Amino acid sequence: MSARVRAPELRGRGWLNTGDRDLTLADLRGKIVIADFWTFCCINCLHVLDELRPLEEKYGDVLVVIGVHSPKFEHEKDADALAAAVERYGVHHPVLDDPELNMWQQYAARAWPTLVVIDPEGYVVATMAGEGHAEGLARLIDELIATHEAKGTLHRGDGPYVPPAEPETVLRFPGKAVLLENGNLLVSDSARHSLVELAPGAETLVRRIGSGERGRADGPAAAATFSEPQGLCLLPPQVAEVAGYDLVVADTVNHLLRGVRLATGEVVTVAGSGRPWRSTVDDHAHDALAVDLSSPWDLAWYDDKVVIAMAGIHQLWWFDPVKRTAGMYAGTTVEALRDGPLAEAWMAQPSGLSVSADGARLWVADSETSAIRYVENGVMGTAVGQGLFDFGHVDGPASSALLQHPLGVCALPDGSVLIADTYNGAVRRFDPATDQVSTVADGLAEPSDVVLTPAGEVLVVESAAHRLTRLAPGALAAAGANTVDGPRHRTERKPTDVAPGELTLDVIFTPAPGQKLDETYGPSTRLVVSASPPELLLEGTGTTTELSRRLVINSAVDGGVLQVTAQAATCDADVEHAACHLTRQDWGVPVRVVDDGAARLPLVLRGLDA
Repeated sequence: MSARVRAPELRGRGWLNTGDRDLTLADLRGKIVIADFWTFCCINCLHVLDELRPLEEKYGDVLVVIGVHSPKFEHEKDADALAAAVERYGVHHPVLDDPELNMWQQYAARAWPTLVVIDPEGYVVATMAGEGHAEGLARLIDELIATHEAKGTLHRGDGPYVPPAEPETVLRFPGKAVLLENGNLLVSDSARHSLVELAPGAETLVRRIGSGERGRADGPAAAATFSEPQGLCLLPPQVAEVAGYDLVVADTVNHLLRGVRLATGEVVTVAGSGRPWRSTVDDHAHDALAVDLSSPWDLAWYDDKVVIAMAGIHQLWWFDPVKRTAGMYAGTTVEALRDGPLAEAWMAQPSGLSVSADGARLWVADSETSAIRYVENGVMGTAVGQGLFDFGHVDGPASSALLQHPLGVCALPDGSVLIADTYNGAVRRFDPATDQVSTVADGLAEPSDVVLTPAGEVLVVESAAHRLTRLAPGALAAAGANTVDGPRHRTERKPTDVAPGELTLDVIFTPAPGQKLDETYGPSTRLVVSASPPELLLEGTGTTTELSRRLVINSAVDGGVLQVTAQAATCDADVEHAACHLTRQDWGVPVRVVDDGAARLPLVLRGLDA
C-alpha cells in the first residue's frame, strides 16, 4: 500500500456542461470521479469517450466523469471550438477547459488520453493511459463502491452534469459529402447519426437515411441507425449491381462499414464485427464481417477496391464488396510520419481520401501529422507536412508549407489537390507541377471535406457551421494571389531529461482485478519504439513482446521525441466464457539529453496508486 495522494484541485479557464457553475473537488466529495485528460483531435480520446458511456449509464448515481481538455493543436485552445467539439462528440459530462495544460502537469499526464480515478474521499487511486480500460474501470468502481459504502463515505444521487440546449439546424456537424447521379448531395450528418440528401442548392432537405438516434441497426431508412458516420463512397455501377447496394458508409464509432441501397434507403452492415480492433490483420483476404475495424473515417474507390482510412489505428485497409473480404492495405499501426513501401509506412490518423483523375494516385489527409500523403505504385510518400508536432498556416514551397490537422482532400482534374485544412479554417491547394501550396479560402468553420461539381464549383463541408458552403466563382483561379505566411506552431510539452548512454524504458501495466494477461491471439504484450530524429537512439528501436526495453541514447544529439507504442491483451481469469480486452497507447515523449538526466523512463499504461 503506497502513501495516499490527494487529487490536485481542478482549475481551468472555465467549465462546460455544468450550467455555468465552476466545480471543485469538494463539490464531488462522496462520488467516484474519473478525470479524463483528452484533446478533441485525438482518435484514441474519442474511443475513450465511447468506452466511458456505458459506465456513466451504469454507475450514474455514484460516478462522475470530468473531461479535462488539454489541447495539442492551437485551434483546440479556442473556447468556442472546444464547446463545438463537446457537442459534436456527444460528451454528456462536465468538461474543464485547461488550455495551458496546467491540470495536465498537476496530474503528471504524459499521453492523450490519460484517465485518473479519484475515490470518494478525494484521493487518487489509479492512473491509466490509452484506450481499452472500460472493463478494468468497472471492476475498480465496484471495489470502490463496496469499500466506501461500508465506510459511509459514498453519496448516491445525481451528478453535476447540465445538458445544453438542443440546437435547430438541418445538419449538425456534417462530416463528408458525395455528389449523386441526380445532382443531389449526400452528406454524413455525424452528430445526428444519419445521412442527409440535399437538393443541388445544398440547403433543401430531400430525405434522411437513419432515425437520428445513435445505434447500429440495419433496416429501412427510417429505422436504421448509425453512430457518428463520416466517409461515403459510391461504388462503380457494375460493382454495385453485384454487391446489392450503391454506397458504402464509414460508420465510425460503430467500427463498421454499412451499405446503402439509394433507391430505397435500406441499410445493411457489410464489413466489421462491431468490436473495436484488437490484433494485427495482414494484407490477405479475411471475411469482411469477421474483422475488427477501428474508427473508419473516410473511403475511396481505388485499385479496384474500397480503401478505408482507418483513423483509429493509423492505417489504410481495403474492402472488396464483391468478394466480401477485407484486409490491411498500408501502415504498421505506429503513429508517426514515415514514407516507404506501403507495409512499412507510418501514418497518424488518416482521415481523408481522394483519387486522382487518372486513377493512379490516392491522396491521403494524414491529420495528426498535419500532412498530405499519397499512395502510388505501392509506395507512400509525403507531399506536405513535417510530423506530429509541427503545424501552422504557411503557404509556399511544399517542403516548408504548414497545415493544421487537415481532414479532407479533393483531387482536381489538373493533378492538383484541394485540402480541407480543418483547424486553420481554410481550403488550401497543393500543385505537384509547381510544388507550391496556396490558400484558396479561409475564415471557414472547421472544413472537413471538399467536393468538386461537374460544373467546376467547389463545395466545402463547413462542419462547425453545420452547412455546405459554395466558394466564390474564380476561387481556384485566384489561389496563390494572396500567399499566407501565417503562424508556425510546434507542440511544446515539458521534456523529460535523460542521460546519454543506457536508458531503461519500463511500461507499467497491472491487469485489472480478476483479469490476467492473455495469449489467445499471440503474445499478450507488444512494445514498439522509434525516435525522431532517428539518430537519437543508437540501440533499442523496433518491436518486441516485452514491456521493458534497454535503449541507448546518443550523446551527440541534444534531444528529440521517443515514439512508444505499447499494448497488453487480457482476459477474465478462471471464467468459462472469458471476455477479452486490449489496452493500447501511443506516446510521443519529448526528451532532452543532459549528463545528469534519468537512466529510467517509466510510462504508465495501467497503474494502481493504492
